[in-house]
Amino acid sequence: MFFLLSKVLDFALLPTVWLLALLLMALLARPPQRRRWLLAALGLTLLSTNTLLVNELLLAWERPPVALAALPRHADAAVLLTGITAVNKSPHDRVYLGPGADRLTSALWLYRAGRVRRILISGGSGTVHAKAHTEAQDLATLLRLAGVPNAAIILEEKSRNTRENALFTQQLVAARPELDTLILVTSAFHLRRAQGCFAKVGLRPIAFPAGYRSTDRRATPDFWLVPSPEALMNFSLLTHEVAGWLTYKVLGYL
Repeated sequence: MFFLLSKVLDFALLPTVWLLALLLMALLARPPQRRRWLLAALGLTLLSTNTLLVNELLLAWERPPVALAALPRHADAAVLLTGITAVNKSPHDRVYLGPGADRLTSALWLYRAGRVRRILISGGSGTVHAKAHTEAQDLATLLRLAGVPNAAIILEEKSRNTRENALFTQQLVAARPELDTLILVTSAFHLRRAQGCFAKVGLRPIAFPAGYRSTDRRATPDFWLVPSPEALMNFSLLTHEVAGWLTYKVLGYL
């Protein structure tokens, strides 16, 4: 039930849905109130498409980068969270990577740099309908193609959200005492919620944020003034993540 409700909440929190609602209210309102609804729609559009503002919000929310030198050598495993593949795309004879694929390359980097001995991929399918293959399987395929031996890849394929990532990873780790030191690899904007969920089940992996949506600050006019569709996408993502963090906090998952 929570999984289905989370999908509904995702839709309701989209800024584009808010914008359509404001425009609909303007259409239905009487002339004296119509102007207020239109101004509200204009204000939302300007705020959510402003690169400077959205980037500052991202910088405040995302966890800062961690240098490789700050990590222990030869940690037992990198825990790679999924949510970066397009499982609804045909044909299904390949893996389609979406935004956040830096999670995969970061985990691979840690393995190649000798910072982790294994890569534990956590993630089943985040879609409502079951798929023939899981996201963990897809990412494992890419890791094998990149030269990571099958013996160094561990799959957790039941989880559908961040809470389940933590729960099922904890169960797997409890059954394998050789998995002691863990490094958690997920997107920088998602790390707050992920760390909270893992801590709640008794795991405290070292954080290694990836997949940054923020950029360095710039003083160019386009960064300050020109509306950007990418800013709107990032604002939608941030709204979704903050709402998810708050929901998990209220439900006691963090």
